[in-house]
Amino acid sequence: MLNLSGHRKRYDYRCMVRDGYFYALGLLVVAGLLWQLTGSKGIGVVPLILAVFFLWFFRDPSRRIPSGPGEIVSPGDGKVTEAEWIETPDGSRLRISIFLSVFDVHVNRSPIEGTVTAVNHKEGLFLNAMRADSNVLNEQNVVVIEHGDCSIQVKQIAGLLARRIVCTVKVGDHLQRGQRFGLIKFGSRVDVLMPADANLRVRRGDRVRGGSSILAVVPTHSACDDGSSVAATEV
Repeated sequence: MLNLSGHRKRYDYRCMVRDGYFYALGLLVVAGLLWQLTGSKGIGVVPLILAVFFLWFFRDPSRRIPSGPGEIVSPGDGKVTEAEWIETPDGSRLRISIFLSVFDVHVNRSPIEGTVTAVNHKEGLFLNAMRADSNVLNEQNVVVIEHGDCSIQVKQIAGLLARRIVCTVKVGDHLQRGQRFGLIKFGSRVDVLMPADANLRVRRGDRVRGGSSILAVVPTHSACDDGSSVAATEV
């Protein structure tokens, strides 16, 4: 399908992470066994409800990806809990923290187009992801994506219920803005560190959507995306 500017739009019709099918199938088997062993259909209601929940939890809807130069999109769905400038060993950075509740989509997407230059996993605790120190103490996975001189760090942080962080990319992979790169199972948090001169577009308490909500815009002299994707895409 072509858009009005003549560029082909990319569509992805997936609607669920495959883990959802595995969980749901296992629970359906449990429900069937309970019916066979007890002769009562009522006893299988709980695993059936859980099966439906997992199918819903692992949903993976398509999103329309913004196409403007320098736009940094949210890596996940959730609520902005922090949006502030901090000091790091590499200098000042803008950090945006997003809390993903059990009701949010948990698929993670790349904030910019760029090349993965680092993927670092760190073992840790499983504290409530709403805690300020969870970004230091909890189990986490850090993905660094670079475009020219611009570097963006996305930190996948496990939460109180989240016990597994999934990351499907490796160093050297090239990602498009809004492209899926991982998943955090159940309640969790994602932090985004970006250049300090980025113009903030969200504030604490805002709800954002992975791949489609613009968190900030980097000035053109240090843009994290050169705007080569002139038409918005849906993936």
